[in-house]
Amino acid sequence: MTRIVRRPGAFVCGIDAAMDVIGGKWKVLILWALNEKTCRFGELRRAVPGVTEKVLSSHLKELEDDGIVHREVYAEVPPRVEYSLTPLGLSLNAALEPLGAWGRDHIYRGAEGAGAEAAVEPVAGLGKR
Repeated sequence: MTRIVRRPGAFVCGIDAAMDVIGGKWKVLILWALNEKTCRFGELRRAVPGVTEKVLSSHLKELEDDGIVHREVYAEVPPRVEYSLTPLGLSLNAALEPLGAWGRDHIYRGAEGAGAEAAVEPVAGLGKR
């Protein structure tokens, strides 16, 4: 059973509580990568370019403590560890989908014509689902 650790402090609203879980530059990108498939640490690091090993490790631990990510350790030599989303993590990603849609619309707002959208580089985590 997953142990969920609540951070201290009172939240002003639901958005405040959600941002406490997903706050930071990398957590939503980690969630999006794990939405695609179960990953080992190295796979996640490649899927989230720019994140350091220290930050990735720290964020995975926090997401695990919040019940969003499941860490599976296999008793093999060498040891194998895989990360996946829990049902709570899947529901969080579903809640983030409208935000991703808003972000896509915001990026492409003002672009004229269908060809203008292709000129804008896709942003990781904001791809169409």
